[in-house]
Amino acid sequence: MNGFLIAFAVSFGVVFVAELGDKSQLMALTFATRYRALPVLIGITIATAVVHAVSVAVGYGLGAALPTGWIALVAAVAFLGFGAWTLRGDTLTDDEQSKAERSTGSAVVAASVAFFLAELGDKTMLATITLATQYGWFGTWLGSTLGMVAADALAIVVGRQLGRHLPERAIKFGASGLFFIFGVWLLVDALAQINGVSPTEALARVLDHHLAGWIALGLGLVAMLLGVFGRSRMRRAGATSGRPTRRAGTPAWWARVLFGVALLLGLGAPLLVATDVVQPIALFDEPGWVAGGAAVVLLGTALLLAAQHSRVALQARGADQVTATRGLHARIRNPGLTGIVVATAGLLLMVPTLLGVLAAVLVVVAVHVQVRAVREPGLARRHGEAYDAYAARTGRFLPRTPGQREPAAARTPARDGDRR
Repeated sequence: MNGFLIAFAVSFGVVFVAELGDKSQLMALTFATRYRALPVLIGITIATAVVHAVSVAVGYGLGAALPTGWIALVAAVAFLGFGAWTLRGDTLTDDEQSKAERSTGSAVVAASVAFFLAELGDKTMLATITLATQYGWFGTWLGSTLGMVAADALAIVVGRQLGRHLPERAIKFGASGLFFIFGVWLLVDALAQINGVSPTEALARVLDHHLAGWIALGLGLVAMLLGVFGRSRMRRAGATSGRPTRRAGTPAWWARVLFGVALLLGLGAPLLVATDVVQPIALFDEPGWVAGGAAVVLLGTALLLAAQHSRVALQARGADQVTATRGLHARIRNPGLTGIVVATAGLLLMVPTLLGVLAAVLVVVAVHVQVRAVREPGLARRHGEAYDAYAARTGRFLPRTPGQREPAAARTPARDGDRR
């Protein structure tokens, strides 16, 4: 009995910790935004139980390894297919929608297959194989299975919260993007295993600073165009506060100038790196920074688009952000500007240069000028005490933490010509 408890405790702890921040947690979060939580958890449990049974058999009885490189390649293709399928979307009749909401089979199958393919050859499988060579097979299997399910259940809770507060379109594009990222991730890992090199080496051979510069430039341009398109949609829906002032020297004018200069520098930096005119900062010139930066750019862009969609949705209901009771603006006063700062930081991570640092600083300054001297004073003037209550329950750029209070300086009056 003591041997079983030791095997269970060790394998549960090792696998639970290994899963924190792993792609499997992100996958669980993604599935939870598309399906109900219970079928997803059942699918994860089935896949994990099977994979870890194989792992225990390999480590405890066979002492051999599966051809994980080719399995990872199949998983990569499957995830790219999941991404395309999610992006395409489906249109259901009312009757089909009702059946889909009651059905658990498709979610269980999708989660089971996805997690089974992704976990074959993953570090948790290898950890389970190693543990099975040292401890009893049953305790190792049960502990590692429950450890992974517990870690992914945490991610499902997060995914369900996102599903309640983000627009359906943002969820669809976000989930599709994550599936594509998983597919590329698995593809790089599969090719690295097949060719006998580490994923870092394989990525480094392809992703030099020239390619990183072009990718960063492309992502920056896409983010800018999507933001412009979203802004036009807001204007057509009447979800903006009117045309901004063009009078030189006003806070609104300075904010526009700073945003424009930051945009030029932010897009110019990756272009100069891609064409070998400027060299990136050597300390951060690694493929891992490029991949992480790209994820941050996508996150910031998604936040900006979600904020614009929220403003349009509020306008359609005859409300505005001060009276919002759900959605992004019910928790954050300026989520779109937060998204711009996050996307700029992502570009800086992808292509770290002094020009990029200057662009990031200018964006932060422009955001504070726009918020503190233009936007919030205008809202305070229009809504009076209602805005005071709104500011007390929301954060300026991030959700307010319990006990946090808004400083009185948040409502500094602005001139009438400065409003947007």
